[in-house]
Amino acid sequence: MIDATAVRAVNAMTARWARAAVADEGTVLAAAGVWPLLALLAGGAGGPVRQELEGALGVGADAATALGGEVLGALDGMAGVDAATGLWTRRDLPIRPGWEAALPPGVRATLTGDGERDRKELDAWASRRTRGAITEMPVLLTPATLLVLAGALTVRTDWVQPFRPGPLVPRSGPWRDRSLAGLTRFTEDLDGALRVVPDTPAGPLTLSGVAGGNGLDVHLVLGAEGVPGGEVLEAGIGAVAGRCEGRPGSALPPGEAGPGVRVMEVPSRDPTPRMALTTPRFTVKARHDLLRRAGLFGLRTARDASRGHFPGISPAALALSSGEQSITASFSAEGFWAAAVTAFSLAPGSAPPRRTAKLISVRYERPFGFLAVHRASGLVLTAGWVTEPEAGPATMW
Repeated sequence: MIDATAVRAVNAMTARWARAAVADEGTVLAAAGVWPLLALLAGGAGGPVRQELEGALGVGADAATALGGEVLGALDGMAGVDAATGLWTRRDLPIRPGWEAALPPGVRATLTGDGERDRKELDAWASRRTRGAITEMPVLLTPATLLVLAGALTVRTDWVQPFRPGPLVPRSGPWRDRSLAGLTRFTEDLDGALRVVPDTPAGPLTLSGVAGGNGLDVHLVLGAEGVPGGEVLEAGIGAVAGRCEGRPGSALPPGEAGPGVRVMEVPSRDPTPRMALTTPRFTVKARHDLLRRAGLFGLRTARDASRGHFPGISPAALALSSGEQSITASFSAEGFWAAAVTAFSLAPGSAPPRRTAKLISVRYERPFGFLAVHRASGLVLTAGWVTEPEAGPATMW
């Protein structure tokens, strides 16, 4: 089981990053792929960089290297999750044995200094570790590059109850009158699949949990109209963790009961209450320059090439030259799939029925967030915001 302190720290970084990164365009991010690498760097850092990384990580640098290695191992041990680490160094760069010992065995390889050859090797590693989803290592590679530290993370789950594909044409909002590739499913589990949280820092939220068969869940998060997506996602992470009191589906009153939620009585032969969840299919891709938000990740001073910052990694002076993440995520009728690669480089410097039944309609018909979560630990593996769902048929006949 993954360390609870690490879960809280990773989720806190996810929330801060989501608030900063989500704007008018869709995006996806995986702090679970960044945090362990930053922890490894923190264990080898000195001076102000060490303190900055401690603040970003939420843990002390003395324990960071070991904890980063433990998180990587825990991720790789989760059903539906694959995690890999890669370390490439120049032949003439000495590495402290104590720091390297925290890495998974056998991950170290050599940078030859031949840019084309090294680029091909790094790209091949990224593609191999993500099953072809990420074909380029997101790293700046120059003749001065001495070290590359990378991590790959893939998340996959098949729904316990698949969706039924069908047309979706929103009647209001930014997707109004667009033909979208809709997904719908009905369930009698009103409480497990729906929660409305009326009071969060971002206002009321609707959360729909979609269970995967391997211990992974994806939570769809819808806020009130006009609330910035970053605030909705940040509040959604807290709500999934249980920090805000919510109402389960069975306790919702008739009428408009939350963002995108309507509770009504409909004609039915079967009086059993049901919920209809409708959402568009989506694929979201993003590439993040982590140094654009260097303060968020504790990397401000580490970019200063006038001196070295990582004496615990190598006796040679090292400064951070780049840090990026490439990531993609897809939500379909059958399941969810996401892949991310994060890399840091260091350089010098029918007949009418007679009865009725309760029906809860939950519709995601305008921009919304999603959180892929490891059910047992509560670790948020990926978070994203959907602004461009997949298109549906051009005509309805």
